[in-house]
Amino acid sequence: MDYSLMFPQNANQSYKTLTPESVNDLSIEFLLDALTKQRYERDHIRKIMTRVTDDPEVIRYRCDVFEDFLRFPKLRDAMEELVVKLADLRDIERFQKDQEGSALWSLVNRLREIDDYVTCITAMKDVLEELDVKSEGMLTLRQIIRDISADSGFPELRQDIDETFEKVRRIKSITIGVNLDSMLRPASAGVVSLNDIEYRESNLMRRFMNFADRKDELHHGTDTGSIRVFHPATPIKAVEFNRKIELNDNMTGVHTRTSAVTGADSLSNAIKDTVTNIMKQTVNEIKNTIRRYVNISGYMLINLMPEILFYIRWAELIEKIMATGMPVCKAQILPPEQRDCSFKGLYNLKLAINKAGGEDINIIANDIDFNDDMRIFILTGPNRGGKTIFTQAWGIAMLLAQLGIYVPAESASISPCDNIFTHFPADENDTVDLGRLGEESKRLAEIFEQATERSIMLLNESLATTSVTEGLFIAKDVVRAMRYLGTRCIFNTHMHDLARSVDALNEEVEGTSKAASLVTGVHDGERSFKVSLLPPQGVSYAKDIALKYGVSFRQIKESIDSRT
Repeated sequence: MDYSLMFPQNANQSYKTLTPESVNDLSIEFLLDALTKQRYERDHIRKIMTRVTDDPEVIRYRCDVFEDFLRFPKLRDAMEELVVKLADLRDIERFQKDQEGSALWSLVNRLREIDDYVTCITAMKDVLEELDVKSEGMLTLRQIIRDISADSGFPELRQDIDETFEKVRRIKSITIGVNLDSMLRPASAGVVSLNDIEYRESNLMRRFMNFADRKDELHHGTDTGSIRVFHPATPIKAVEFNRKIELNDNMTGVHTRTSAVTGADSLSNAIKDTVTNIMKQTVNEIKNTIRRYVNISGYMLINLMPEILFYIRWAELIEKIMATGMPVCKAQILPPEQRDCSFKGLYNLKLAINKAGGEDINIIANDIDFNDDMRIFILTGPNRGGKTIFTQAWGIAMLLAQLGIYVPAESASISPCDNIFTHFPADENDTVDLGRLGEESKRLAEIFEQATERSIMLLNESLATTSVTEGLFIAKDVVRAMRYLGTRCIFNTHMHDLARSVDALNEEVEGTSKAASLVTGVHDGERSFKVSLLPPQGVSYAKDIALKYGVSFRQIKESIDSRT
């Protein structure tokens, strides 16, 4: 049965993968750190988070599933317990392929794991029956769990397990027969019997030497009829040692070659092999029990482990964000071809994570709307005025919305994008061959080779490493290209002339994405981090900062005059 918590049944499971640059610029590793410290979990969650789908049906399905996980902590607890049990059973299918007798103790442990699994499925059924889940994904899972419980013979399986355990528990000791050569070296070994009581005799070496010294103590022949047999042994051929017993250099004693891996000697290895052989009948009974149930539909749940972990960890994190008082919401999903996007009270999730971790942060929220009138925003503002934080906030929010996670905003409605492309300043080490400008231009060209009108772009101080004239020339062409393509973009920059030229750029090139000027604000010399639709404010910013720190000519003159 093809079932997933990330894709509805019969849905097209197609997606595009975030580029390494986008993974870095959206701070995916930072988000993973906030979600989990377990490497296994991080690897699986990262894989899910870097796959972007723009299918509205899939996104709505995920949104509803996540909402159930968020609403019911009890569901998360039960699911996490299920994940632990499933982790123990990931390799269960190998028993289907076993042709040789497996170690009895290994199979017994496997039976214990299956027994735990049965218990966990039963508990999962009870939880899903109790909770008022609403999503298609969880309702389907509830029915699957019902079917597993009803149709997979769990009562019979538990009875089989109990009976098998009882058989195994009756074996308390094994009587081994060892053939010796003329120098009393073990030559071969076989199992005489399986016994239902423990062997408690001590001082074996003393008794052995007594046997060797007194002929009347030696047992004549190999008839063991006088030995009390508690559990008849299965007849087998003697097992020949696969490692020779060697004399030492002085010929004064014997020693056995030990395994470099286990440290076991030849006799021990032979006895182990012999015990496994003689128990073949019991082993096969256990294996047949496992095979009878190994294909039950319940094992399909093993494939759900990464998805379950994804929802659990994100629900836990969003719950922490909510506890700080910051708003989160379920995004409304619009048709992708509409290419609209609206956020009210949007903020950067990274700041909220830090706040939830105990930092005293005043987080400023902003509104933004992408529509037919404006889809390319040229964002200007002062250094450390929040341009990068806001640009990244939008990218993270879009990614979370399409993953089905509540977004950091008061309200949100989005036309899903088919991928998120970022262009942030590169590491110095990556620009040795081409230089900064060459490297930046190359990455921009690669983005346009992949982007479509349904993609979104986040440009952060792009083309700022060259002269203003050269950077402005390339930047205008980039904006023209984005308008022609029809993509959505936030381009934050210090090139105020680029923002001033938006009307001319809109006139010069036909397209379905118009450019507009967006600014982060300063009020009374203080950075407000509020974003507004305004022309670039370069001069007024400088004036406000000068007045705040007392470096205007008038203030400096008054300070000089006051000293005389």
